[in-house]
Amino acid sequence: MKKLLEVIGMLVLIAGVCGVIRELTDGWFRFMGFTRFLTENVAFLQGHELLANVGVAGVGLAFLMIVDRYVKA
Repeated sequence: MKKLLEVIGMLVLIAGVCGVIRELTDGWFRFMGFTRFLTENVAFLQGHELLANVGVAGVGLAFLMIVDRYVKA
C-alpha cells in the first residue's frame, strides 16, 4: 500500500513541476500537457496558472512526506 501511495504522490509532484515548466516556457514544453486542463477549465484559476501548478507540486510533496511518515511498510 505504501508503494502505491508513493507512486501517486510522485505523479502529482511531477505533474505540478511539469506544469510550472510549461507555464514558464510559454507552452513550449509540452510534456505532460494535461496539466493545462487543471487550470484552464477552472474559472477562478484563470490567469493564475503558475500559482496553481506550484500548488499542485506542493500538494504532491506534502503527500509524499505524509506517506513516508505515517504509513507503515
